[in-house]
Amino acid sequence: QEQLVESGGGLVQPGGSLRLSCAASGFTLGNYNIGWFRQAPGKEREGISCINNSDRSTTYADSVKGRFTISRDNAKNTMYLQMNSLRPEDTAVYYCTADPYYGGRCTRPVHWGQGTQVTVSS
Repeated sequence: QEQLVESGGGLVQPGGSLRLSCAASGFTLGNYNIGWFRQAPGKEREGISCINNSDRSTTYADSVKGRFTISRDNAKNTMYLQMNSLRPEDTAVYYCTADPYYGGRCTRPVHWGQGTQVTVSS
C-alpha cells in the first residue's frame, strides 16, 4: 500500500522550533516532487515548500522563507520540514505530499499524508 505517514506536530511557543517527518511506504520518494502544504482554520490550503524531482531545487512560500527548511533522506525514504522562529500565524494542519510529474512544482500531488497539527501559542 502506498502511503505517507507524518509525525512531529505539537504545541510550541512563539519563537520555538519543530521538525515534521513524513515517511513513505510502497513507493520511492526520490522519484517524486515532494512538498508540504498547510491549512489554517477558515483559510485555504497553502503550498509552503517543494523539492523538484528533476534538478532538486527547493522553493518556499514567502510566508515561511528563511524560517522553514525542506529536506529528504533517500535512504530512509523520508522527508522533513524543519520549522524555526515559529509564529502564531503558522498554526495549521500540515500535510506532506508527493507529486509524480517530472519537473513539477508539487501542484499535482497524488499522495497526501494524514496531516499533523502544529499549534504556536504561549
